[in-house]
Amino acid sequence: MTGRGRVLLACTVGNAVSVTPAVHAVFGLFLVPLSDAFGWPRASISVVLGILAAGGALIYPLVGRYVDGHGARRALIIGIVGLALSIAALALTDGSLIRFYATFAAISVFGAIGGTPIFQKVVADWFDRGRGTALGISAGVGNGVGSVILPVLAATLMAAYGWRSAYLGIAALMLLVAVPLLVLLLRDRDGAGDGGAGAVHEGLTLGEATRLPAFWLTLVAIASGAGCTTAIFSHVVPILGDRGFDVATGTAVVSVFALVTSGWQIATGRILDKWPTPRIVVPMYLMAVAGLALLQFGQGVPVLIAGGVLLGIGLGSQFGALPYFIARYFGLRSFGTIIGAMYSAVIAAQGFTPVLLDAAFDAQQTYARALVAAGACLIVGALLLLLLPRFGTRAAPADQLAFHGA
Repeated sequence: MTGRGRVLLACTVGNAVSVTPAVHAVFGLFLVPLSDAFGWPRASISVVLGILAAGGALIYPLVGRYVDGHGARRALIIGIVGLALSIAALALTDGSLIRFYATFAAISVFGAIGGTPIFQKVVADWFDRGRGTALGISAGVGNGVGSVILPVLAATLMAAYGWRSAYLGIAALMLLVAVPLLVLLLRDRDGAGDGGAGAVHEGLTLGEATRLPAFWLTLVAIASGAGCTTAIFSHVVPILGDRGFDVATGTAVVSVFALVTSGWQIATGRILDKWPTPRIVVPMYLMAVAGLALLQFGQGVPVLIAGGVLLGIGLGSQFGALPYFIARYFGLRSFGTIIGAMYSAVIAAQGFTPVLLDAAFDAQQTYARALVAAGACLIVGALLLLLLPRFGTRAAPADQLAFHGA
């Protein structure tokens, strides 16, 4: 296996045990056992999702700036080790909500340090050709496989030994399997993080990037799109339940939605490698609108499954396009800082959009109008992508725009 192949494998494994698979994907499994064990209202437990969103929004820009200057390898290994130990600490949970929240605050910090945007920075540094495909594999396969394996592991251990053992099992897998692979395989590209010259340092600083329309168009389009689509993902079961469909149908749609999202990140990267234009993403992005329509008006399980497929294509294209756009518009000099700033906006949107969705339901006893609003938001996001310039367009003075594309 080549050096690039080893790094790509390491980043894929790292993503498989990052905060999305190791915490978000298993959250629902622990909700009822924790509520039953300590008498906590479920809403009080779900507060930790807001803690994760707030922590990520604060930490991603900081860690992104750090890895641009010092390299990502050490930070990523520390992040995954810290995340594993923090998850293990959840096995010591007692009846104190404050200590429970404090543990999740630590999870939010280490989860951001060892998060997908930082692994994507390493991949972007290493892959000049086929970058979109490599970014899609790292995030799509990693998060997808992890989001299948870790819930199965947690459910198996929980059924046999209880919820505390499930937390310990997740942490053990991370420490005994993932961390050794990261130590052996993960490497920063020569010249990354040392301030030296070289291709990986060409591009704009965050301050220079924010002066370009492409920065704000990308940020608003992806943050709003991912926020709306992720909110729908977390509410598929109640949305369909509101229409009279059973939990099994909702679960099937969610599963398809998740799998297609993971796979389509790879497809998006591959498509962008072959046809490097931002407009190629627009029809994929808009498929989420069609998926929303099927979710709200479709009849029959096959039609609802098709809605899940279309929503997955939309969300996969959003996450697949973001790191590619950053590399092509702003270069790699401050890739970690810029993707950290943009992920901060995405995480914030993912944190408050589900709240707005539920607030609309509480006021109207239906998700129908909220889905119309989400669809309108997605259409606006797609229109913003149409305003993006061609890759390589010199939208800034030549001394500021120092990269040459990939």
